[in-house]
Amino acid sequence: MVKSGDDLSVLDLPEILQFVFFPRKDFGGKPSMEGVTDYRIPVEDEVFIGCRSHICGKDFPNILYFHGNGEIVSDYDDVAPLFKGIGANLLVADYRGYGFSSGTPTLSSMIEDAHNIFHFFVNILREEGYTGKLFVMGRSLGSASALELACNYQEQISGVIIESGFANLFDLLRNIGFPVDSLNLSDEIKNSTLSKIRSINIPVLIIHAQYDNIIPLTEGMTIFENVPTDRKRMLVVPNADHNNIMIMGLNKYFGVIEQFVFQ
Repeated sequence: MVKSGDDLSVLDLPEILQFVFFPRKDFGGKPSMEGVTDYRIPVEDEVFIGCRSHICGKDFPNILYFHGNGEIVSDYDDVAPLFKGIGANLLVADYRGYGFSSGTPTLSSMIEDAHNIFHFFVNILREEGYTGKLFVMGRSLGSASALELACNYQEQISGVIIESGFANLFDLLRNIGFPVDSLNLSDEIKNSTLSKIRSINIPVLIIHAQYDNIIPLTEGMTIFENVPTDRKRMLVVPNADHNNIMIMGLNKYFGVIEQFVFQ
């Protein structure tokens, strides 16, 4: 199993995890759509992560996508054609206990598993002759996985897209009433995500809703302001909130992603 440089096991407390993860299972099976493949990626003994790829061409850009909380890979069966419409392959990853994955989600395993998922798809793309660039994208909870990979594999990733992402998990927990200060965590742990952000020098695209009621716009702005690369762009979707950002900004949302992956 690939290990992250961060030891987040100190955060794997039941009182934290019940605030962070809302897994749901998927018993629907793979859709009968052309270009769709399901994968079960082993991450630990008897534990695998379910992933689904939506392929439109071997020379198209590839987007490895980590979805938001409460979502599962099959939720993106209807979204994938929109990515196909801009000429991008979509590779969607679940978390432990979500969709058809096994295991139980924790913060440390979510970060560690992102490495295994990344290496798996890098190998698949290489072995099957895909020539398009590889991008990583994370929405909401998935922004933590995307930022982890963007920080660690800058020579292999052509850019990172963060949608409705956060720069500080602890501020979010505090906002919803969790007594973060009672945990007596080190500053290193509290600032681990921001430290990653400040090390990213590949192209970055930030997309955030103007009235995000779960992860405030200030979080997206903090990411944008702290990433050191000058190859960065931010789209604020007007009048949108956390869960309707894609629909409210449909043309701008996919337009800016298209420009980003084909730049």
